[in-house]
Amino acid sequence: MTDLVLGLDTFGDVPERSGAPVSHAAAIRQVVEEAVIADELGVDVIAVGEHHRPEYSISAPETVLAAIATRTTRIKLASGVTVLSSDDPVRVFQRFATVDAVSNGRAQVILGRGSFTESFPLFGYDLSDYDVLFEEKLDLFVKLLDEKPVTWSGTTRAALENADVFPKTENGRLDTWVGVGGSPQSVVRTARHGLPLMLAIIGGSPARFGSYVDLYQRATTQFGTVAHSVGMHSPGFVADTDEEAKELFYPAYKMIRDRIGALRGWPPLRRTEFDAEVENGSLYIGAPETVARKIAGAVKTLGVGRFDLIYSAGPQPAAARTRAVELFGAKVAPMVRDILAG
Repeated sequence: MTDLVLGLDTFGDVPERSGAPVSHAAAIRQVVEEAVIADELGVDVIAVGEHHRPEYSISAPETVLAAIATRTTRIKLASGVTVLSSDDPVRVFQRFATVDAVSNGRAQVILGRGSFTESFPLFGYDLSDYDVLFEEKLDLFVKLLDEKPVTWSGTTRAALENADVFPKTENGRLDTWVGVGGSPQSVVRTARHGLPLMLAIIGGSPARFGSYVDLYQRATTQFGTVAHSVGMHSPGFVADTDEEAKELFYPAYKMIRDRIGALRGWPPLRRTEFDAEVENGSLYIGAPETVARKIAGAVKTLGVGRFDLIYSAGPQPAAARTRAVELFGAKVAPMVRDILAG
């Protein structure tokens, strides 16, 4: 599978130096440096996610991507994800078209509803409109992708009448995906709009998402839209040995996982659960060969054409995070391709 796309994702987690968290500003600068390393080592994509929480430094992905664009030459610059529900589709399009211009066509927006809800009250949206906000705004965004004057009306923003939006992209269409966390309705919606699908697989066996890949392909056939190659992203971490990777990753991951769990009624993460997820689930943690074998297995199982590793989680040591990026680009990515080719 020589055309497999391999990427790295981060939410700009605030890392530690000398045992203490760095500032949000320093965390953002570190993401830029990590992206430069990824670019130099041939990683296909760097994706940065939007959050509005103290653990994460990136609330404006396109601004960080624009900074990365000035320091890199070939790597694709993606959001992972842009929370379209609490933003304006016209402004999102304009910002990413601008990133596309400064990067010579390397911008990619992955639209989603987000795994947290802080952006809704922050920007004045009612959570009771959660579904209709994304449905209507995605519908408008898809119309904007044609880069022609748009006439549109809905309930979530002012109507547009023959409105032309600038800047235009040089190749005539902004690279746009939809990130989905496991809702069949979201998969079908993505297929109906003819957009590529990115599956967020953050727990359990990847095989259980095979039905979503099949659903996407069936739905595109029924709608008469294009069945793009499906992508997946999952958390993981690469170190020089399996044991080192697990010991570096677990404390920070548990902290983040338990904070999310407290919001969703989950019990605290136990080490036995973590180890089982590393062994049989959707945590890609270990030495380069271990991680490469597991990624290749997931790609084969689901038949996806893209795998992105969420390489940071919580206040990990900054140096270890940089090393993880280096190992992924220099060793994991080539190994995955060799395994799949063999």
